[in-house]
Amino acid sequence: MKIQNIYYFMLLQLNACRRLRYSDIDAQATPWDLSSLALTVKLYRKVFRSVGWGLKSDHQSTVRETEPPTTTFNSIRKRKKKKEKKTNTANNQSQKGSKTSDNIIIFINTIPLIHHRSNPCSLCFRSFTFLHEMSSNSKETDGDSSAPRRNSKKPKYSRFTQQELPACKPILTPGWVIATFIVVGIVFIPIGFASLFASQRVVEIVDHYDSDCVPANFSNNKLGFIQSRETNKTCTRNIIVPKKMKGPVYIYYQLDNFYQNHRRYVKSRSDKQLRSKAYERDTSTCDPEGTLPHDIPIVPCGLIAWSLFNDTYGFFVDNQSIDVSKKNIAWKSDKDKKFGKDVFPKNFQSGSLIGGAKLNKSIPLSEQEDLIVWMRTAALPNFRKLYGRIERDLDVDTKITVVIQNNYNTYSFGGKKKLVLSTTSWIGGKNDFLGIAYLTVGSLCLFLAVCFIVVYVIKPRPLGDPSFLSWNRNPSGHPN
Repeated sequence: MKIQNIYYFMLLQLNACRRLRYSDIDAQATPWDLSSLALTVKLYRKVFRSVGWGLKSDHQSTVRETEPPTTTFNSIRKRKKKKEKKTNTANNQSQKGSKTSDNIIIFINTIPLIHHRSNPCSLCFRSFTFLHEMSSNSKETDGDSSAPRRNSKKPKYSRFTQQELPACKPILTPGWVIATFIVVGIVFIPIGFASLFASQRVVEIVDHYDSDCVPANFSNNKLGFIQSRETNKTCTRNIIVPKKMKGPVYIYYQLDNFYQNHRRYVKSRSDKQLRSKAYERDTSTCDPEGTLPHDIPIVPCGLIAWSLFNDTYGFFVDNQSIDVSKKNIAWKSDKDKKFGKDVFPKNFQSGSLIGGAKLNKSIPLSEQEDLIVWMRTAALPNFRKLYGRIERDLDVDTKITVVIQNNYNTYSFGGKKKLVLSTTSWIGGKNDFLGIAYLTVGSLCLFLAVCFIVVYVIKPRPLGDPSFLSWNRNPSGHPN
């Protein structure tokens, strides 16, 4: 209960007193009025005790019914004000709360006995005036109380919101800056050399075959060659191994100028249909390759599946075939989560326009890893996708004969096709960028460290020198 609530209660009592009619201020009150007002005073004492403003002792708080108070109400208030002027009151919540409690105790101890010469209206008016001042003085205390106001948007206090948590605030002295640059340079340069050396050890063979696999009579009509069903699209290529390639040797097909990241292309698929047979007819996002005539669904639907890469490669060494493993070429998470074991191809590549490879209808989508690899779209227009692995070593100068079925149409949009054979290292495939980046950053840090050392030795600057402040310089720009 707040002091305002008691103030409102006293206001009601004052209004009740005003309704009593007396001839003059010292008129004798009736016994009924006196008893009712005495009961009200007792009720005030109980209210003050219940809200936690307990009295220090019983003899201090109780008012003897046979003795009037020795001091008047106004004199006690004047003494209290003089005391408050002399003492320095703190601004925290506890000190304000104790001040309010002392005032309430004084108020209770100064309530006189209601005898036959007392006027109840006068007492109510004086009590009302006192509590009115107390309520106005308690507004600040209520604003600092732990209980938030009903309409207040003030956030709850915490050291985090007030940014009072312990924090490290380093001072960037010349020594710290120079030491930091030196440490970064010493760490980055060895990492750069190691990354570059590992990349150089990767053996990579790239064969650009799309133009060479077109017959001479179709050199000016490559699109007609790839779209014709009567032309022989078998192409034989010979590859020489420049260095020894330790197994496994990874086989990639690389496409250039193929925008798998196009918005309509990326959205043309149904993940629900790929996961479960129950969503076989969920083809609303697969246009224009969602259904056949008469609303027959295509599984898998969409442009991504429809444009599945369909060039094939066969490898021979000394007229002996080399086995190419296509097991575990896709991400395990894709096989387990995105492609269902109960989903089988249905009505796939059955239209008049064939976009790419066909799928085996007896194998579920979760086991057709060529499709799973292709369905993970690339972010850039030039990309590589894993075709398979050769699980054996290839010695230096080994001649590999590759039989290619050149079926995939990249001529209509000016794309390019490449066959890539590559080994790997601890940083992955062949990529010099990472090593060069580390070497560049490390060398730059060492260079800056040397420059700072030279500047600090030749022209040192005292730390925190106020003469370098703008208001301590003369108009010519030199320190005063």
